Amino acid sequence: MPAESVRRAPLDVVIVGAGAAGIGCAVVLRAVGAQRLAVLERGRVGQSFEQWPEGMRFITPSFTSNQFGSLDLNAVAIQTSPAFTLRSEHPTGTQYAGYLRGVAKHFGVRVRRGIDVQSVTRRHNGPGFVLHTTRGIYRTRMLVWAAGEFQHPRTNVFPGADLCTHTSHVRSWQDVAGDPVYIIGGSESGIDAATHLATAGRHVVVLDARAPWTDSSSDPSLVLSPFTLDRLHNARGTGRVELFGGASVTRVVQDGEGFRITTTRGESFLSDHPPLLATGFLSSATGVADHFAWTDEGTALLTADDESTTTPGLFLVGPSVRHERVILCFIYKFRQRFAVVARAIGTRLGLDLAPLEEYRRAQMFLDDLSCCGVECQC
Repeated sequence: MPAESVRRAPLDVVIVGAGAAGIGCAVVLRAVGAQRLAVLERGRVGQSFEQWPEGMRFITPSFTSNQFGSLDLNAVAIQTSPAFTLRSEHPTGTQYAGYLRGVAKHFGVRVRRGIDVQSVTRRHNGPGFVLHTTRGIYRTRMLVWAAGEFQHPRTNVFPGADLCTHTSHVRSWQDVAGDPVYIIGGSESGIDAATHLATAGRHVVVLDARAPWTDSSSDPSLVLSPFTLDRLHNARGTGRVELFGGASVTRVVQDGEGFRITTTRGESFLSDHPPLLATGFLSSATGVADHFAWTDEGTALLTADDESTTTPGLFLVGPSVRHERVILCFIYKFRQRFAVVARAIGTRLGLDLAPLEEYRRAQMFLDDLSCCGVECQC
């Protein structure tokens, strides 16, 4: 029987993606009693983390402090701690994927693997959605999109960007050719690449218009983390890292056997190998873009419950969640919205929401964003 012809009984909730957001949200939904729930994943639980370049680690530190009522910054579920499980303060992607699989097993989250969602449509005969997948059709009353961002690198950023290699496509820094190595983008992934390459004895040139290494904002979503700044300081001490800020790259063209990089300031750099692109990622919601309204900055518009403003029943969780100037891109930020989504879904399903109070006590139930955006004074 063709996979597309397989039909199943309708579900109450389908979560697409079994990464940090998908597993974390599934745990909360199970806590409020969601039974007709499925998590669909094209690969393995936490697979995007396993695809990180070798040596890349979490910039947010893990520390076991559950006994004092403070959750590990990298935990996605209450009463868990990657620091305790992994014995690592800054886990690798592979380590963290192992933690996510442990969480899924401990909380009884069943993940249906090997399922790639090909399209999502609204049901014609009632509320809900029809998901066309490589394993047949799924029908669900509500849909939680937790597809992650790592598989959506931002590459169409200037003419000639296709001649570059996005950092998400690098498996090992030893595989990167060139000396010097030119990196376009100086945020976390760009500086992470620069420090690894400099440690390996390579000369590195980083180009970034915003020059985040000089930014003094206290919003960790906008500036380099202390973990990264420390490594950058050490790498610059070797004399092998040059930083160029204040000008955008306008194009990359092939020049003989090399690649010519030009900027808005008229600077010109010649790289003997393809430059690295550290330009970030697109929203995971691009996979269902027609079901969201979008801001001019390319973020999905959401209600106070992280629901699509144009498609009722479709929720977004994970690093793509934005509310005006509030950026919820780190795990310790976006995990605070799982309970908000669970409350909205649980209310519609008539579930017992009392367990969510434990999430509020654990600072994993942020439904008042007025507290966000406060700048540090010193």
